[in-house]
Amino acid sequence: MLVNLISGDRPRSTILTILLLVVLVCLALAPFLFPGVRPLDTAARICVFILLVASYDLLLGYTGIVSFAHTMFFGFGAYGVALASIHMERGWDALLVGTLAGALAAAVVAFVIGLFSLRVRAIFFAMITLAVASAVAVLVSQLFQLTGGEDGLTYQIPRELTPAFRLGEVFGVRINGRILNYYLVFFTCLALFLVLLRIVNSPFGTVLEAIRENDFRAEAIGYRVVAYRTAASCLSAAMAAFAGSLYAIWLRYVGPDTTLSFEIMLDVLLMVVIGGMGTMYGAVLGAVIFVLAQNYLQTLMGAGAGLTQGLPLIPQLLDPNRWLMWLGILFVLSVYFFPTGIVGRLRTGK
Repeated sequence: MLVNLISGDRPRSTILTILLLVVLVCLALAPFLFPGVRPLDTAARICVFILLVASYDLLLGYTGIVSFAHTMFFGFGAYGVALASIHMERGWDALLVGTLAGALAAAVVAFVIGLFSLRVRAIFFAMITLAVASAVAVLVSQLFQLTGGEDGLTYQIPRELTPAFRLGEVFGVRINGRILNYYLVFFTCLALFLVLLRIVNSPFGTVLEAIRENDFRAEAIGYRVVAYRTAASCLSAAMAAFAGSLYAIWLRYVGPDTTLSFEIMLDVLLMVVIGGMGTMYGAVLGAVIFVLAQNYLQTLMGAGAGLTQGLPLIPQLLDPNRWLMWLGILFVLSVYFFPTGIVGRLRTGK
């Protein structure tokens, strides 16, 4: 009943349902199940990237739009929070103003890009978004006095969200502002993810899927394809900006490498493909697998190399410095064995 109220989109797979519940429970109880700075940071990154990947899936998976500007919108949200926190007094109002300003700026830029570019063929639109994103990244790096340039910006957030704020102990875990900060990220990402899930399972989402499958036919039966694509772009950009704002609140630092890097764009694209395009639930599994691999694959390889010291060749192959090679191999294998993504494979068995 709750699933029908939220979206009407059931996982339609017992294994997928179990995996999603495990992820939800682990993220909800992360401070208690996985104590320590690094696990909590990993859990927060997973939450942020689930929202970021889901917002991109709205574009790529449901509307069929290939965009390389998504991290630019992510950066708008992050820099919005940073600049508001620097130029306003430290407080919740700065976070709110920065978050809303970043989302508004992202939506407006997405609207302008969509208005002038979504009439062209998909590959040309992708190139236009890449050019705009690259120009913004260069501009951010050069406007040192405003954005901090390559060094980025550090700023203060409300004391209630910092480790200095202490509340006591719960189940042996010391509750401080860092944990409150984590739950701000977790619950906001969860709420926005459910909003996206509701959107793609609404009549609006159905029209987007029709446009993805055959835009000429959708236009012929009366739907304004450019208007729907532009609306989807604006929604996706605003959600990406919200993800960037939460990331900025968590890190208390923004810079070109953490929010505007093209590597992040490629990571997001990989997460969508691995999890399953046009499913939303794929964003959850794709982000979890990718972030965990980024953070722990090198450590696991180091442990494996230590355990196989007496064997020929294997310790060299498991050298932690080769973790990117194995990460690439894992992704190639996942795409080969799961051509429709993990969620698509679990739902159809194909």
